[in-house]
Amino acid sequence: MRLILLGPPGAGKGTQAQHLVANYGIIQLSTGDMLRAAVKAGTPVGRQAADIMARGALVPDEIVVEIVAQRIEQPDARKGFILDGFPRTVPQAQALDRLLAERGLALDAVIELKVDEDALVRRIESRVAAMTARGEPLRDDDSPEVLHRRLAAYRAQTAPLIAYYRRHGTLRTVDGMAPIEEVAAAIAKVVADERKANPAPRVGTPKSKRTAKPPAKPKIGAKTARKARAGAARRAGAARKSARRVRKSAALGPRTRNRRR
Repeated sequence: MRLILLGPPGAGKGTQAQHLVANYGIIQLSTGDMLRAAVKAGTPVGRQAADIMARGALVPDEIVVEIVAQRIEQPDARKGFILDGFPRTVPQAQALDRLLAERGLALDAVIELKVDEDALVRRIESRVAAMTARGEPLRDDDSPEVLHRRLAAYRAQTAPLIAYYRRHGTLRTVDGMAPIEEVAAAIAKVVADERKANPAPRVGTPKSKRTAKPPAKPKIGAKTARKARAGAARRAGAARKSARRVRKSAALGPRTRNRRR
């Protein structure tokens, strides 16, 4: 099972990914974790990423895609995975499609957690107020201002993925504003429906072709069939007569044939 969870910051993607990991035995692949692991391991692509990150620049798509490619080939990813934080843009999604196709793989579903952004802002405002009242330290991203910036970045870069995957027929939408357990149940239903619709898809078969039926053989009428059989019989008879003439001519020999002329 290969899934992507889409939704703005605060939609609960991380929480739902943990449910999927626990229920289906698949792994969650975070772009940030994969980058840090590659840097720590000192792989060639990890060293490239480390140099770029040290300069404070964004790691380019080709390096991120290569890190994802190396990660999904590891044994623990064979049963399936959830991609977290990737793809973030349509070009990254296109690169992911090529990457999976080269390995004979395909996405099972892209699940959008649809939420009300205003409600998300109110939620974080309430959380900040409660933490401040209790005297708890706040994280750098625990502020409505930071959330507004992250939501703006999501709308500009990542939201277009919804239309992209809808065109590809892989997008499924659930209500991300429902209680956590209800959201988890809705996602589980999506997974069950996909498995029921495609119980044993061939590896790498595009989703749009998994249930396609082979083209039916053209039907012919009884009259046409009788004519075809009669024509075949006539041709076979003519061939037998021709073969008998050849054999008789060969048996007579050249002199006999000449005298008859």
